[in-house]
Amino acid sequence: MAFRKVRPHKKVCYFKKNNITKIDYKDVEMLKMFITPNGKISPRRFTGTCAKHQRHVAEQVKLARFMGFIPYTTK
Repeated sequence: MAFRKVRPHKKVCYFKKNNITKIDYKDVEMLKMFITPNGKISPRRFTGTCAKHQRHVAEQVKLARFMGFIPYTTK
């Protein structure tokens, strides 16, 4: 018997799929999708975003933290 190797589906960038051109630090609900429950920014391999949008997400999350919209940690 030959066993077939199962390949996971390639994740598609959330922003390209939904035609979102501007990532805003004031949109906290969207940014929370890219943050772990502990408050860390999720990496690309988990979220599936492309490199360009991952850089923008990280920048906007950091800005939202600085402005006080998102806490730095959960504790």
